[in-house]
Amino acid sequence: MNFAAIMQNLAIWALPVLFAIVLHEVAHGWVADRLGDPTARWMGRLTLNPIKHIDPVGTLLIPALLLFFGSPFLFGYAKPVPVDFRRLNRPKRDMVWVALAGPAVNLLLAIISTLLLMLAVVLPYGMGWVAKPLALMCQASIMINMVLCIFNLLPLPPLDGGRVAVGLLPEPWSYRLAQLERFGFVIVVVLLLSGALQTILAPLLQLSAGNLIDFAMGRP
Repeated sequence: MNFAAIMQNLAIWALPVLFAIVLHEVAHGWVADRLGDPTARWMGRLTLNPIKHIDPVGTLLIPALLLFFGSPFLFGYAKPVPVDFRRLNRPKRDMVWVALAGPAVNLLLAIISTLLLMLAVVLPYGMGWVAKPLALMCQASIMINMVLCIFNLLPLPPLDGGRVAVGLLPEPWSYRLAQLERFGFVIVVVLLLSGALQTILAPLLQLSAGNLIDFAMGRP
């Protein structure tokens, strides 16, 4: 990929990626705060200021490398918002709602982006200077938000889906699954490098993001 193409992709993807990962983390902290744990609020993390959430590797390096190598989908993450599950009103139950908040926000952002894409498609011809970049950014937003939504719902701690499973499973199964958290990042890396993660995500992305984009653009 040449330099001009990289910069064009960066311009299209930068804002959708930042919005997707920042709002994902803020949602966790906001719901935790409402359910009894003010840790994120005390630490100033319930803010949309991206500087408070940027992780040098997850927010900058990984998305940049995926763009550079022409990855079919983009992935990134922010610094996790601190949540002290012991402070929650009902820790086991409330952990489920805190975990679901991030993917739920990404799904909502994907739906909003779909509506904006529908608007961009019907803008008058003379507004192409607005319609084209808006349409490209909306498509990028749909993709990144559905990637984050689906990926984070995988039932593997410390991903959100793993936390949901730990909260819902009875003992001793929830305890046994929770013990996987220390190896979770390694397992994700192995899945990514082996291609298994792409195999899992690709059909789900086509079913979700692909259909949303086709619907917004009036494709059959």
